[in-house]
Amino acid sequence: MSNNNNVSSEAEEFKVGANEAFKAIELDSHNAIYYANRAFAHLKLEEYGSAIQDASMAIQLNPNYSKGYYRRGAAYLAMGKFKEALKDFQQVKKICPNDPDAARKLKECEKAVTKLKFEEAISLPDSERRSVAESIDFHTIEVEPQYSGAKIEGDVVTLDFVKKMMDEFKNQKFLHKRYAYQIVLQMRQILQALPSLVDINVPNGNHFTVCGDVHGQFYDLLNIFELNGLPSEENPYLFNGDFVDRGSFSLEVILTLFAFKCMSPSAIHLARGNHESKSMNKIYGFEGEVRSKLSETFVDLFAEVFCYLPLAHVINEKVFVVHGGLFSVDGVKLSDIRAIDRFCEPPEEGLMCELLWSDPQPLPGRGPSKRGVGLSFGGDVTKRFLQDNNLDLVIRSHEVKDEGYEIDHDGKLITVFSAPNYCDQMGNKGAFIRFEAPDMKPNIVTFSAVPHPDIKPMAYASNFLRMFS
Repeated sequence: MSNNNNVSSEAEEFKVGANEAFKAIELDSHNAIYYANRAFAHLKLEEYGSAIQDASMAIQLNPNYSKGYYRRGAAYLAMGKFKEALKDFQQVKKICPNDPDAARKLKECEKAVTKLKFEEAISLPDSERRSVAESIDFHTIEVEPQYSGAKIEGDVVTLDFVKKMMDEFKNQKFLHKRYAYQIVLQMRQILQALPSLVDINVPNGNHFTVCGDVHGQFYDLLNIFELNGLPSEENPYLFNGDFVDRGSFSLEVILTLFAFKCMSPSAIHLARGNHESKSMNKIYGFEGEVRSKLSETFVDLFAEVFCYLPLAHVINEKVFVVHGGLFSVDGVKLSDIRAIDRFCEPPEEGLMCELLWSDPQPLPGRGPSKRGVGLSFGGDVTKRFLQDNNLDLVIRSHEVKDEGYEIDHDGKLITVFSAPNYCDQMGNKGAFIRFEAPDMKPNIVTFSAVPHPDIKPMAYASNFLRMFS
């Protein structure tokens, strides 16, 4: 077991690096090296849109500067834009023909683009695509006599089953694929019946807990339950997206959350994050993990079921909860969110994209996204959205915060992030928010990372992404 509580924050180092590069650019705005250095810091902070902007400026200032193309190509790869990345790495190889590192990365990128083109060639139009779920009958799957793990008796997922399953996961044992199928297929039925915006009612005298990104950190999820109790009708939760990817126990996380939802649909609510998508899962580890621990069919099944996850929740008609943030236009009403056809992979623009990807900014108005997808929005945007919809507060996740949370926009927006010591290197705390009805004032609880087996984050991530980590 490895305990990561003493790991210092690498994020601070990269923030310092970005600030130093910013100061250097202020002194000399025509030096390509300074822009490439700041692009590197943006890459490490996962601000891929900003990295592309700076790398492009470095290239503009010096078209033969290989690191400009290298940094931009790495940012494109991290965003899943393989074809754009390929062009940049081809340019790196042209400038540095004898660089073995450049040659290796170009080869990996070529493989990714070839695979992508093949998948595009054999893919069917949406109208002709058959549901993976409808082709699976878990009842026909035999459970071997020697299997001694958790079992679902009949069609009902019970608390005893979920507890035993979590205990097996804690000891690095797997759930039989029959029961994994049963949970995911039952989850699909539950989610299919939900609207894109779910209204949650918390009766007076009761409480409700909102958690942010978990990102495959199963042992930290167990710690949340240790600190705050297991999900139940008396102790309900909302997990606000990004359950999977990066952490190498994503399958254990998603099966646990899904199993609780099957056990008691009102005990736990789940929202879609930007990482509940094929493009992210292909790069950041969930697809590789599912393929390794279960099968290719499960990869397709999870991709299908993720498309059924709701996009946002409103608690007691006052608290709006969404993974990413708000919109590029004013006047968006809750009815507009309810009307979104969410049963698809996230588009690259529009309301659904912005719900999953956007971030708050300190300045008023709107700005380009540092991620390269969605946008940044100011406190005035938050204020108008709340007023237009008679709401009091926005809760969102999507960003690692040193204390596990951050309060912005004059107290009208709170970011909550529940993956402490993110990726075993950020040194941050995790947090969750408890609300008590009827006053619905947010009570924020922070916690530190706990030990986990010595399996590194990103262990199942794509080869080319690990090359840049």
